[in-house]
Amino acid sequence: MREIVLDTETTGFDPESGDRIVEIGAVELWNHVATGKTYHQYINPERSMPAEAFGIHGIGPDLLEPPENPKPGQVTLRDKPVFAKIGQDFRDFVGDAKLVIHNASFDMKFLNAELRWMGLPTMPMDQAIDTLAMARKKFPGSPSSLDALCRRFNIDNSNRVLHGALLDSEILAEVYLELIGGRQPDFALSAHSGAGLGADGEAWRPTARPNPLPDRITEAEREAHKAFVEKLGEDALWNRA
Repeated sequence: MREIVLDTETTGFDPESGDRIVEIGAVELWNHVATGKTYHQYINPERSMPAEAFGIHGIGPDLLEPPENPKPGQVTLRDKPVFAKIGQDFRDFVGDAKLVIHNASFDMKFLNAELRWMGLPTMPMDQAIDTLAMARKKFPGSPSSLDALCRRFNIDNSNRVLHGALLDSEILAEVYLELIGGRQPDFALSAHSGAGLGADGEAWRPTARPNPLPDRITEAEREAHKAFVEKLGEDALWNRA
């Protein structure tokens, strides 16, 4: 089973009001194990960067010239492609895989708006697995932000000074695996071992890997996890409200 853990950064909250995607990051999982294949792309939104959005992800704010006092890792977008130049590559990378997204409705409305403006097929909402909804159902009344879930699952997010689509998707992949039953012991190594998909359209090639659960999982929990994964494949449990 192929899944794509995905995150976007944008200029704001509403594509229908002129906001655009400025970054996409994604990590490929095969049977819940990271293959090392990632997708990462900065995008020129052809508009200014609002100060509020810049404060979140540090991208911009001036699209025409590099900033006078850049923050560490800050990116300008003047030399980056517009979405119309990378949309097909992105759509090819995703294919029909399930998309694992935190607050999926937000990212999906932006991605589908960009695809629609290009005349490309959009992606149905039932293609997305919303980890925010999963966390709220599993831990009702508890904070469900990505940072809060990292604290809950003891996941290191110390590098997350600013939001970044690829870093956030890598962190989200670890959170997702905890939500469904436990991280793979080699996840961090495999998630950082591959290169991103470039403009050459290189096809993804999932790596066959064992799928062990951590030693801290009991045999009963191991069997319950196996049954859970099989159930996901049978009736698309993630589609349910």
